[in-house]
Amino acid sequence: MIPPDMTVFGHDPWWLILIKAVAIFAFLLLTVLVAILLERKILGRMQMRYGPNRVGPFGILQSLADGIKLALKEGLVPAGVDKPIYLMAPAISVTTAILAFAVMPLGPVVSVFGHRTPLQLTDLPVAVLYVLAITSIGVYGIVLAGWASGSTYPLLGGLRSSAQVVSYEIAMALSFAAVFLYAGTMSTSGIVAAQEKTWYVVLLLPSFAVYLTAMVGETNRAPFDLPEAEGELVGGFHTEYSSLKFAMFYLAEYVNMTTVSALATTLFLGGWRAPWPLSIWDGANTGWIPLIWFVVKVWMFLFVFMWLRATLPRLRYDQFMALGWKLLIPTSLIWIMIVAILHSVGHAGIIDNLIAAAVLLIVLLAANSLRHRLVQRKAAPPPLPPKAGAFPIPPMPGTPAARKEKADA
Repeated sequence: MIPPDMTVFGHDPWWLILIKAVAIFAFLLLTVLVAILLERKILGRMQMRYGPNRVGPFGILQSLADGIKLALKEGLVPAGVDKPIYLMAPAISVTTAILAFAVMPLGPVVSVFGHRTPLQLTDLPVAVLYVLAITSIGVYGIVLAGWASGSTYPLLGGLRSSAQVVSYEIAMALSFAAVFLYAGTMSTSGIVAAQEKTWYVVLLLPSFAVYLTAMVGETNRAPFDLPEAEGELVGGFHTEYSSLKFAMFYLAEYVNMTTVSALATTLFLGGWRAPWPLSIWDGANTGWIPLIWFVVKVWMFLFVFMWLRATLPRLRYDQFMALGWKLLIPTSLIWIMIVAILHSVGHAGIIDNLIAAAVLLIVLLAANSLRHRLVQRKAAPPPLPPKAGAFPIPPMPGTPAARKEKADA
């Protein structure tokens, strides 16, 4: 394991820090504009129709047109809202979404106007915990928006979002624990350095699967977009928002998608490191070229978000919460115990971890099969006696009464 080199941070002049901050903001803004356009085009193709193709060549200016349209709309403030909090909520969501990207390593140390500086705004010994803390604060924007709107449906959407984030942040944090054990650090640059030989998606596949599920729930994206389910809550927490205030929530959602995708890239896919066999070339991980690998990996996760939206139906809320509490969290706890034991006895190779992952899968399948058998063995409630003159109702298939009727026949 390579210890994190924190000495490269904290020595940049103020103008270089400002350039990197503006560059990160521009990168996020451009990513959001492109993601909105590509999502509409990808969804269109998956649904056998055209996406945007009118505004600009091949519709590439559609996102810009949507932004101008939202900016020119009248900004209504409904009567009865708590106005200071109502106006503050979108700002909280978008600010925390952007701040979380400050510790993401986009590349190695490069030369900028004669100064050697890492392609990362800053780093911390507990950088991953900083990302978790910032994203946790971001949910306050959603909760406060629902509460301050003074309407029933936004309030329900805000409450759903708070319960959702609490549930899935636990599973997300537990999936990080195995990464911390292997890397020996919580620094994002240190975790990338520790994956020089083998990416953690290979060593810690169950952790990656849990994080992949939790990050979709964390960002309120389909099929986990319960806080803004239009069939139940009109529009959810942002029902009473319009114009630029609604646009800020929209921006925060896509920036959060980019942030969790960058975090998945950093923790499990080697960060800015080139994939094999490109990593054999010495120049693949030096200079500005690694920035390309980082962006490609982030866009791979963004495509998964769009793919899920096009293919999976929305879950019921009880199914969604049961998935987090009854499957993801227990799976993470069992996997952490297996990884900790293997790591403590010195067996941390790929084969050992694959065997451990297979054992975990067998245990989960056995537990699920046992649960189904116990459910089936429960005695069915006795049928109600038919009322006089009522039409006879046949028993439900699979019940003891149905089996008895079949045997008698």
